[in-house]
Amino acid sequence: MAGYWDGPEGEDCPRRTWLTTRVGAAAGLVGTAYRIVLLQPGSALAALQMAAADSVTMATLGAVFGLSTCLSAQIREAPDDPWNYFIGGCATGAVLGARAHSYMTGTTACFGFGITAALMKIGNKEGWRLAGPPKL
Repeated sequence: MAGYWDGPEGEDCPRRTWLTTRVGAAAGLVGTAYRIVLLQPGSALAALQMAAADSVTMATLGAVFGLSTCLSAQIREAPDDPWNYFIGGCATGAVLGARAHSYMTGTTACFGFGITAALMKIGNKEGWRLAGPPKL
């Protein structure tokens, strides 16, 4: 997500939302490719419908995350607070639950996405690394 971490949080919400939407759509396309290979739909039309539904869902989740994270940073006037990312992740999980027509899915996804997003923000602030040589 080149450019997402540039600049202060809570500013330039349309650009941040566009970046997260693009990442969501790309993830949806990759996931759809695996799903089509593994499940092998009966026709090309079914594969196209599956690809469109999955990609649009993931793009929507990305947009909800980007918008709710940015707006919560503006409203709360706390731009670098990990709670903004928890709020964005939770909103994303709620949308996923609504898409699945399941309260349990929404609640679980809310907490899972919220905690993961908050940890990503904390890790970015503190310079955590997932791979590569250790800093000495």
